[in-house]
Amino acid sequence: MGRHSLPDARRAGSADPRIRARRRNTALATALVLTVVGGTAAAVHGGLFSLESSCEDDAVHIEVAASPDIAPALRAVAEDAREKNVTSDGRCLDVGVTARESYKVAASLGAGGKSDVQVWVPDSDAWVERVTGTSAATQVTSLGNVASSPVGVAVVPSAAKALGWPDKTYTWTELAGDTTRAEKLRLGAVDPARSSTGLLALARISAATAGLKDGDVRAAALAKTLSRRTSDSDTELLDTLPQAGSDSGRSSADSNQALILSEQAAFAHNRAQDGAQDLDLFYPKDGSPLLDYPYTLVDEPSLSTDEGRAALRFMTLLGEAAPRQFLRLFGFRTDAESPAATLVAEAGGRSPQPYARILTDSASKGALQEALGMWTITVESARITTVVDASSSMGVTLPGDGRSRMDVTKESLLQALATFTAEDEIGLWTFSTKLDGDKDYRVLVPTERLGESEKKGGQRAKLAAAFKSLKPVPHGETGLYDTTLAAYKAAVASYTKGRFNALVVLTDGVNRDPGSISRSELITELQKLADPERPVPLIAIAVGPDSDRREVDEIARATGGSGQRVNEPSQIHAAMLKAITAAGAGSPD
Repeated sequence: MGRHSLPDARRAGSADPRIRARRRNTALATALVLTVVGGTAAAVHGGLFSLESSCEDDAVHIEVAASPDIAPALRAVAEDAREKNVTSDGRCLDVGVTARESYKVAASLGAGGKSDVQVWVPDSDAWVERVTGTSAATQVTSLGNVASSPVGVAVVPSAAKALGWPDKTYTWTELAGDTTRAEKLRLGAVDPARSSTGLLALARISAATAGLKDGDVRAAALAKTLSRRTSDSDTELLDTLPQAGSDSGRSSADSNQALILSEQAAFAHNRAQDGAQDLDLFYPKDGSPLLDYPYTLVDEPSLSTDEGRAALRFMTLLGEAAPRQFLRLFGFRTDAESPAATLVAEAGGRSPQPYARILTDSASKGALQEALGMWTITVESARITTVVDASSSMGVTLPGDGRSRMDVTKESLLQALATFTAEDEIGLWTFSTKLDGDKDYRVLVPTERLGESEKKGGQRAKLAAAFKSLKPVPHGETGLYDTTLAAYKAAVASYTKGRFNALVVLTDGVNRDPGSISRSELITELQKLADPERPVPLIAIAVGPDSDRREVDEIARATGGSGQRVNEPSQIHAAMLKAITAAGAGSPD
């Protein structure tokens, strides 16, 4: 390695730091699994924690699917355990480790697919939460975290020097913002739909801009810029760096000068380069999100007693001193806030970069969902028609609020509007009963390109004014079925290739139009109109405790979409983004 200067020596860390498991207590999880697989006393007396070299019986085998970055380290621990005859219940522990992308495993488990592994170690708990939040998913149980790695921005030396590294520190928005100013810094990332690193950084940028004027618009603009330089994996992303000897990147507009990377990925890259083209690593001063590598049981009820105990044995082994050293040798932290100085230095860090400023709760599940939803509609550009219930019940005042359902719905729609970019196409319909002659609906703003936000009289301004003007119709009922069919026909007819096309329907009640088609007729017609080659998912949001989520979900699924229910209109924005994310990923959940 060509890098020998270290961060502050006082941060070098102890020889045997403890893993800080986020949100879960590993000891409690251990006790839980012991109970599941046969009782704590039986496990201890049966030799679960034995390190004796006796292997009188055949080895007990388990398969582990691990994120590609940590798979080599886990494989090294498994091989070391075999060489040392580590046992579980007196039988040799035989662990196979396969590298699998976390997003692919999550998609398979989320669809309820039968798994060929007993343990899954993704790079982030975000993937586990995505599986557990899916109704048809295979059961997964996270027991604790085996390692960690913060996310930062790795930069080629010439660009790092120009930015004042290492003495000058930046926030996430400052670093990412430089990419929008005449491409001062060409920043690349792995697609947040495939990568925890990209998603956590995107969520952090969104959170940082939330309190700023036009923060949602700024976050969407940054996402749009970032989307032009995304890759499918860390390996592909690292290939976008300029070749050695031309680290400025000026020789090719396609090369990146900076990458959103984990500390471990930067460590592995720098070590492989042997000093020829080391990366410098910025740790944003508003905190680094953390990849946390949760140790997760897969389909626990189907595990045999031996498999369950062996899986637990491998987890406890990863918490011991020698295996932790393996993890550190591969560039992982075993104590998030007290990394070894050599690890940080080889990853490209140097004081005063705030490498110990870690966000152990990097983002809530809701924040990640919103960030991914924003990414989905930003990257592809969206064509979305929104249809809003204007029946009299939308005038009901919310308890302790003083505002009506419609008031809060309008505020939520205005918030959602701010997340769309100039290239997105958005329109607005409203409905009740007999709102336009015999029609239950009226087109307020045709679906067209938004254009720039500051343009007076433009599409964005028209929509904002239309949202603000929405009012409940006195004595109006809910003409849901006829309106949904008419709006879906229009959305399918105006389908635009290369965009995320969708129809969003907001209603606070069930259909109350005696002269309309029936629900079964509506579903049949929607199924006829839906075309997998030209997808237009219906996203139906039932608003309020009196609404019927099952009904809107049944209707929406006929198109490949989904139905959501929110108890308060203020939750509409998050529900829209969740549904958009699911539809964009091809999942009805």
